[in-house]
Amino acid sequence: MTQRKVQAQSGFTIIETMIAITIMSIGIMTLIAAFATAVTATNNAQENLIARQKTLETMESIYTARNAQQITFGQIANTASGGIFTGGATQLLAAGPDGLVNTADDVNFPAAGVCPAGPECITLPGPDGILGNGDDKALSLANFTRQIQINNVLNPDGTTNSTLKQITVTVSYTTGGSTTPRSYSVNALISSFH
Repeated sequence: MTQRKVQAQSGFTIIETMIAITIMSIGIMTLIAAFATAVTATNNAQENLIARQKTLETMESIYTARNAQQITFGQIANTASGGIFTGGATQLLAAGPDGLVNTADDVNFPAAGVCPAGPECITLPGPDGILGNGDDKALSLANFTRQIQINNVLNPDGTTNSTLKQITVTVSYTTGGSTTPRSYSVNALISSFH
């Protein structure tokens, strides 16, 4: 009679396999969540950059108008305080004859290229990545608003400083399906001296 040796087989049990699959699933789900967060951040980066640029452009135009003596220091105020700048949030419209945005004479941008008439619009390159040909895309800034707030600055004794004003420019916008607006603000002081 021959004796057979029975060898024990080694391998993974079903429990060990299920634990490994669970750990791998958690890792994959974490990677997918991180990827989704990165895509969202990238999509919002464009709007953030536009909001930042529009606030800085607006602030610079006010300083330039004051330095070029296009407007007086007294005109640098909201309309409720006797100035020329609207007090509430308005769409990003083109500067009217006075050359300043957020004033009573602002007008719609004319239609140009792929951009329709109305609030500001930016032309972006299409799928081929080349700007200025037939597949360009329009990026409407109709979801953006701009507000200029101008406040008096107080002296240490509580009186109003007649040679200094505080300007706050805020650009707000909504992205995608979100109803919660995001905003970017710039604060500066402007003096009657230039």
